[in-house]
Amino acid sequence: MSRIGKNPISIPAGVTVEVSDTVITVKGKLGQLTQDYADVTVKVEEGQLTVERPSDSKDHRAKHGLYRSLISNMVTGVSEGFTKELELVGVGYRASNQGQKLDLALGFSHNIVLEVAPEVKLETISEKGKNPIVKLTSFDKQLVGQIAAKIRGFRKPEPYKGKGVKFVGEVLRRKAGKSA
Repeated sequence: MSRIGKNPISIPAGVTVEVSDTVITVKGKLGQLTQDYADVTVKVEEGQLTVERPSDSKDHRAKHGLYRSLISNMVTGVSEGFTKELELVGVGYRASNQGQKLDLALGFSHNIVLEVAPEVKLETISEKGKNPIVKLTSFDKQLVGQIAAKIRGFRKPEPYKGKGVKFVGEVLRRKAGKSA
């Protein structure tokens, strides 16, 4: 069984944590995040934050680890930030952006235009001879992951040639195809 909830979270310099009745607010150089919580107690002391549960019931154990992970991601996000990179594998697959609008050519009869949230920094990298890369950067881990999953969902990588939108470094299970 996991003991993630028992690990204390160290608060780096430049990050402030405010705990009220059911809301925790974390502020840092990159932004501010808030999270509701219930059934656990959050204590801030000497540059460390601890999450404690009132009992060993299944519900309390589950929320103990959940809220500890969410708060840890908030602290990391406002101090360092999170980055997801997506690679477009396929002939004629292209990506470009104007501001917060992402324009994807993924082999359909039309281009896909996606409006990305203002909290996420969007960047497209296109080098000759290499696959185009879409880079998403933000202080909110959940938002970056959600947008990356949405982009990947437009054309998931197929198992025969590996064409589609995949995460950089993702290992795909490949199939042999027709055997002669």
